[in-house]
Amino acid sequence: MKQPHTHTSHPAIIKRLRRANGHLSSTIDMLEQGRTCLDVAQQLQAVEKAIQQAKKALIQDHLDHCLEHLVGPLGAGQRHSMDEFREITRYL
Repeated sequence: MKQPHTHTSHPAIIKRLRRANGHLSSTIDMLEQGRTCLDVAQQLQAVEKAIQQAKKALIQDHLDHCLEHLVGPLGAGQRHSMDEFREITRYL
């Protein structure tokens, strides 16, 4: 059986995804109730933002833990490159 792959950031990511799930459920209810397009669009924006933040947190956690674990300790030059790479992922 495969070992679970978890990090300390996963509970926070799960919380974000649950929030997104709640926003999505609300959006569906709003559409079924005939709410205005503006209201629905605002709710969809909340869904999108929550998922985007969860994805960003997961990617940055992966860089912090998985990649460094794979390649081992980084030298000063490598550390700078990894920090720059991590920083640019904020724009995903």
